[in-house]
Amino acid sequence: MTIEVLDVCKSYDGKQVLKNVNMNISSDAVIAVTGARGSGKTTLIRILLGLEKPDSGQVNLLGDYKYAWINAGTVFQEDRLCPGFTAVENVAMVNAKLSGRVARQSLEKLLPPGVADKPVEELTPAQRRMVCIVRACIIPSDVRFMDEPFFGMTEEEKERSIRYIRETIAHTPLVLTSLPEEVPSFCRVYSLN
Repeated sequence: MTIEVLDVCKSYDGKQVLKNVNMNISSDAVIAVTGARGSGKTTLIRILLGLEKPDSGQVNLLGDYKYAWINAGTVFQEDRLCPGFTAVENVAMVNAKLSGRVARQSLEKLLPPGVADKPVEELTPAQRRMVCIVRACIIPSDVRFMDEPFFGMTEEEKERSIRYIRETIAHTPLVLTSLPEEVPSFCRVYSLN
């Protein structure tokens, strides 16, 4: 599978956020889209997900695709977790076939002991990001998009999360956004600046 981005442009209130963005996301790509805050990283992810339309240009799915959409495991910029639910419940809800036991085992690779059964509103911001990462990685997906997945993490938490992502996604394409100084070493960089 390849996702082809051709001359994508997007403006808000007369301010151009994306200008002639071109990229190919191939089946084993690991890409970090970098840029300063406000440079259009989140907008590009939203366009790739089909949540927003570009003003001009297009996003094409290439290969043996029968549908106009893809199945994407996603970490959004905001957590999008159900606050009264535990971390296990938040992860298990993304797939009806996923058991609480499997969700717990995956969460325990990232979270401290006992945290997986706490309501996510009691977790630290970094721990909530880890729940989002597990939720995006645990479901079968054509591609994974992660919008600043390591925001607020310590270096140790970030390294543990990177290890988990790399072990879990195998050859599934990954596109993540990051500030330029925070790009993981295993990513190919695409700069919006």
